[in-house]
Amino acid sequence: MSRQTESDLSLARQQRAAGFAIAGAMLGWMGLQYLGAQGHITARVLFLFDFATLAVMVWALVVTYRVWRQRRDQKTR
Repeated sequence: MSRQTESDLSLARQQRAAGFAIAGAMLGWMGLQYLGAQGHITARVLFLFDFATLAVMVWALVVTYRVWRQRRDQKTR
């Protein structure tokens, strides 16, 4: 049985945070799109939330890429 190092736990936390961010952003975005279709939110506000969702997705992509690189570098040592 292998012991998890602090580095492994840190990478797992980062992956979990990225996953929750993606899921939360998509659920929020879908809910806002629904409200926008019902006429409760203006197109201007929806556009703002579209950009916020894109920012979360880019952040999650960067975090996922960094975790992948760190894990790859750990395996080569």
